[in-house]
Amino acid sequence: MSFPPRTARALAPAAAVSLVWFYEGLWCKVWPGRADHRAIIADLPLLPDLLVSPVLVGIGLAEALIGLWVLSGRWPYTAAAVQTALIGVFNLGGLLVSPGTIDEPGRMLTANLAVVALAWVVAERHAGARR
Repeated sequence: MSFPPRTARALAPAAAVSLVWFYEGLWCKVWPGRADHRAIIADLPLLPDLLVSPVLVGIGLAEALIGLWVLSGRWPYTAAAVQTALIGVFNLGGLLVSPGTIDEPGRMLTANLAVVALAWVVAERHAGARR
């Protein structure tokens, strides 16, 4: 049995991880935006109401850029480390700052653990494709 080339083996999981970042960034934060994401940002201490929308959009656009970075395959281990750190910070921040806004924290943590694991698979496959 022959396997597809390394580049194809790296593309499918990379596309899946990228789609998560595009969805979370563009759909949940930029347009149309989800009320629960907005509420978490609004609950940040010392953040004036006037800045909630710009901060939310800025985070969303940064998440979309991470999705593009994942697809690019550049610096794959750094990309996985950044994703791991951001997901950890976002999860911990949401749970500490706005715990009542997150309906199912266990589901959120479990799903994000799967995304982090897949991000590291993507990193390994991208790095292997460059060897």
